Amino acid sequence: MAVGKPVRHHKPRTFGFVAKVSAAVVLGLCFVVVWSAFSSPSTAVSEKRSSFGDINEPPAADPRKKAAVEKEKKKTRSADSEAGGVGSPPREEVKEKGAAGTRIPRRKRPGMQRWRRTRHGSRRNLRRGRGRGRREMEEKEGPLEEMIEEEKDGDLASDGGEDDNKTERKKKKVLGPLFDLKGNYNWRQCNVKTGHNYIPCVDLEASKFQRYRHHERSCPRTVPHCLVALPTGYQSPVPWPESEWKMVPDIEWGKNIRIVLDIGCSDASFSASLLGKEVTTLSLGLMDDQVDLAQVALERGFPAVVGTLGNRRLPFPSGVFDAIHCGECNINWHSNGGKLLVEMNRILRPGGYFVLATKHGEIERDEGVDSTHVLIHARLENLVHSMSTLTASICWNILAHRTDEISEVGVKIYQKPASNDIYELRRKKYPPLCKENEDPDVAWYTPIRSCVYTLPSAIEQRGTDWPEEWPQRLNNFPEWLSDTRDQLIADSKHWKTIVNKSYLNGMGIDWSKVRNVMDMKAIYGGFAAALAPQKVWVMNVVPVHAPRTLPIIYERGLLGIYHDWCESFSTYPRSYDLLHVDHLFTRLKNRCNKPVGIVVEMDRILRPGGWAIIREKQEILHPLEAILRSLHWEIRMTFSKDKEGIICAQKTTWRP
Repeated sequence: MAVGKPVRHHKPRTFGFVAKVSAAVVLGLCFVVVWSAFSSPSTAVSEKRSSFGDINEPPAADPRKKAAVEKEKKKTRSADSEAGGVGSPPREEVKEKGAAGTRIPRRKRPGMQRWRRTRHGSRRNLRRGRGRGRREMEEKEGPLEEMIEEEKDGDLASDGGEDDNKTERKKKKVLGPLFDLKGNYNWRQCNVKTGHNYIPCVDLEASKFQRYRHHERSCPRTVPHCLVALPTGYQSPVPWPESEWKMVPDIEWGKNIRIVLDIGCSDASFSASLLGKEVTTLSLGLMDDQVDLAQVALERGFPAVVGTLGNRRLPFPSGVFDAIHCGECNINWHSNGGKLLVEMNRILRPGGYFVLATKHGEIERDEGVDSTHVLIHARLENLVHSMSTLTASICWNILAHRTDEISEVGVKIYQKPASNDIYELRRKKYPPLCKENEDPDVAWYTPIRSCVYTLPSAIEQRGTDWPEEWPQRLNNFPEWLSDTRDQLIADSKHWKTIVNKSYLNGMGIDWSKVRNVMDMKAIYGGFAAALAPQKVWVMNVVPVHAPRTLPIIYERGLLGIYHDWCESFSTYPRSYDLLHVDHLFTRLKNRCNKPVGIVVEMDRILRPGGWAIIREKQEILHPLEAILRSLHWEIRMTFSKDKEGIICAQKTTWRP
């Protein structure tokens, strides 16, 4: 019997081979996709992020790369869920927290996109802008301060921490629009005791006493949003120079004495007497003086502000006035340890002059006068002796002393020392010398220090040399300004071009009716310098939050003052004929609670028929124009380019 060999039945191998090949192909494709997604040089640069919280959308256009990234995100979320982690919060929660590793809505994504724009934009532009001047860069890139501040914000966001992202988002929430785009403004007149002469930070409205002014500057808790009434039968001031009235005897003033402070404003006759000698006098109307005539000076076209001589410094830097005049200003300079005279010594230029005029200062004692006159004479002699002792203690030298027999007015001219050598020769070291770390230029809400600051001695220090004669000092800069000379020259050239080509001819402004001008955000005084050939004077206001460039403005022979525009300015209503505003609102975005109060203040200090030139970003000018129209201002011109714009508006006589 034949035995057959067993037959082996082989199973087909086709399925196993195909599976293995397919798996190999899939793994190879995955490897290619992963390799291409993470090894591309261009992607490595463009995808660089400081944190996961600032990712918008993958910029890669390749769908395979996009699928790989989405797959990686799903794996990450799945791993977080299995590990009991937080995972991805709902969409509303993402809007609130913006946690790392979550997708953030486009408008609220902080961080890298802005950081990249700032680092590669602003810094590059700053490097290119060296030697061109501050204003040239502002014309193309926006205000220089904003560029620097924006760059700092971007650097904070680039550190990659979650706290930094929260800080960035918090800033974005605070900012918002400067003015309400849908705001409906219903204006009313101010119901105050002083009526059409209301000065918010000066007048005392809540008191029931006869006194109607504060001893010190004190602003209301809330910014006034009411409009100051007009006087009955109000008429525009007499055009300059018909309002000039010369009545003060001639005084030997040279061209070196350019900027003078007149304490205790009368009728601006002292300012008028010096005008022909190219001397600019700033009258300081005292808040506690019932016969203050600062408003009269402003109506006549002379510089004036309202202030106080109390416990705080005047809002001026140190060593800026060439001379100070006190004509029967009724100030007890010797009281309180001579504090007020020490303040005059602070703001007076080294080698500057202090002119003091007092009545009945040199009355001789006559035999046969009654006891009352003898007592008055004894008190006057005591005042004269106290004043002499005080001026000697701060080393002031008496240059001249004269008494008019008819008016019985005695005039003394003192001179401040120009070097520190004389301070060492004092018998009594009172008032003492100030400490070296004390800043003499800090002046906003700063108490008066009963000490004498040492004088500059090095050539690179401000005040070592007297400025050049006017008008050379306007454009010739001393040694201590050598580091900023290029910026000053560029700034002057910039504003000279704008004023001559646009402001004087292209806006329809009648400059024959413009005398009192204010630059609400001055830097180097370039705008005022460009208007020097015109018959105007400019009050250069340096905001307290900006760099302290006010000494440069005074060095050029121009006027200026420190101020915080979140508060009302210390002047009477209807003081100015033209207001110039250059990117002021942008800088006040985070400072003032109600920025619309600045517009109300502009309406208060600008006379009817006066002009306002506003240069700002378009996003601010659009709602600002609506506010001006609600005040019934006439918009004379608007212009915009590259997200920047300008508005020229004229105030009317409308009152609610």
